[in-house]
Amino acid sequence: RMGFSKGDINYHGKTQKEVEADMLDKFCTKTYFSLSGETNDIQNSSYEAIIDSFSGLGPYGGILSAFREDPNSAWLTLACDLPYIDESVIEQLITHRNPSKLATCFYNPGTDFPEPLITLWEPRAYPVLLDFMSQGYSCPRKVLINSDIEMIKMDEPVKMKNANTPEEKSVAEAYIKSNS
Repeated sequence: RMGFSKGDINYHGKTQKEVEADMLDKFCTKTYFSLSGETNDIQNSSYEAIIDSFSGLGPYGGILSAFREDPNSAWLTLACDLPYIDESVIEQLITHRNPSKLATCFYNPGTDFPEPLITLWEPRAYPVLLDFMSQGYSCPRKVLINSDIEMIKMDEPVKMKNANTPEEKSVAEAYIKSNS
């Protein structure tokens, strides 16, 4: 839709994927980029990548690949196309984390569903994700909808908006400029 990697857009003085990785690095033991096999370019980055070992599944494959890397860790996932996000979102997610659930995520009022790509997935999610995949499902939102999760409301829902089109990118740039 955008015609190039959304993670490479510069909204805040460096690529969005670096901005978000720097944000996560303040809260996580280690931060990685999730990359499909055909998109494995992380030149000039201090972050390592986990290459999708479940190809063709999009974000679902990235989540599964992270768990394959370390099935005993919780994984905080963050889409690379969230120009409005800031550290308060990550802080809110971690503060409301419920390790006894499959995942802790935000309710997305724009979709009226859980938001799977700003989510803290607990280790118990790995076999559940694999089970859903064995049934032909590769949608992380579907897993959240059909599982015991902790779903919280974001203090400022605008921060979960993504930019998938050139028009949405322009709106995000104008918003960021007017709020800086």
